[in-house]
Amino acid sequence: MPDVWLVSGSIFQSVWNGLTGRDPCYGIADYDVFYFDPDTSYEAEDAAIASCAAVFADVAAEVQVRNQARVHLWYPQKFGRPYAPLADTREALTRFLAPCCAVALRRTPDGLALAAPFGVGDLLAMIVRPNPAVGGSSGQYDAKTARWRRHWPELTIYPWPG
Repeated sequence: MPDVWLVSGSIFQSVWNGLTGRDPCYGIADYDVFYFDPDTSYEAEDAAIASCAAVFADVAAEVQVRNQARVHLWYPQKFGRPYAPLADTREALTRFLAPCCAVALRRTPDGLALAAPFGVGDLLAMIVRPNPAVGGSSGQYDAKTARWRRHWPELTIYPWPG
């Protein structure tokens, strides 16, 4: 798949687990794989999802595979707010609810590449704060942070603005 990255929870939650001495997989609900393919058809994404399901069949958690080139097609209906088309997978990170979550890894010929548009300071300090670039209400942010607080009470969580 083009421009493919492992993103979000499985990375930042593993970091939190390392910082707090927990098992690396503790609290991880799923693994998110983002890619960017100009073919925005449902059928193409469905084929990518099926291909990954076979590759990750031995992973105990759910693996969610999403083509970032087509998020703008379904996001408004699901979340009730607009979502401009993306240029690549890394741009999707800039729209995550909290900067500490906006991390991605991918394998390169030289090893691993890290993408973190907001840096890793909040992640390493276990600070969760709203991303000011994300519009909408606090519902999604509040639900996620409540879950995270149950698993990692050491977090400092700032409220959604307004």
